[in-house]
Amino acid sequence: MILEIADIRIRPGEQAAFDEAITRGLQTVISKNAECKGYKVNKGIESPERYVLQIFWTSVEAHNVGFRESPAFAEWRAIVGPFFASPPVVEHFDLVTKSD
Repeated sequence: MILEIADIRIRPGEQAAFDEAITRGLQTVISKNAECKGYKVNKGIESPERYVLQIFWTSVEAHNVGFRESPAFAEWRAIVGPFFASPPVVEHFDLVTKSD
């Protein structure tokens, strides 16, 4: 399993609307993908326009090919994309260690 981290910056003053949109997008689009094994979103305290989205995928290919090349990606971006101040920075990570 791999972890996708997306560093998202939205336009100022749109946090409440984005909170609703990202929650809806995750519940109605992302979680429907069988290769998605969970997700989490955190919002910045010092930088309230900054969000960190974490999605667990079965593989990098499941995200980059299976999801990003599917119609679901366009649906996802239609929900969250209008809030972006700039394109998200997205990277993938392998687990090294974790707590119990």
